[in-house]
Amino acid sequence: MKSVGSYEAKTHLPRLLSRVEKGETITITKRGRPVARLVPAGEPPTRDVATVIREFRAYSQERSRTLGKLSAKEIKEMIEEGRP
Repeated sequence: MKSVGSYEAKTHLPRLLSRVEKGETITITKRGRPVARLVPAGEPPTRDVATVIREFRAYSQERSRTLGKLSAKEIKEMIEEGRP
């Protein structure tokens, strides 16, 4: 694991990110003390589609009891919000 000062991290961030992308972990220090760590992000967790649908239906039912039914526009916005 490599350590770099905060000034060097700011100055050379693209180069450091390329190294992290290849799997390296880099510690950023401030006045010699570790304050942050750049680590590979890894894959986002995948969710079972059936579970997501079940959770959405439960949310929809609870919401309709308290605030009324979801409109088609609200549903579309929720779908779009989950897309990268």
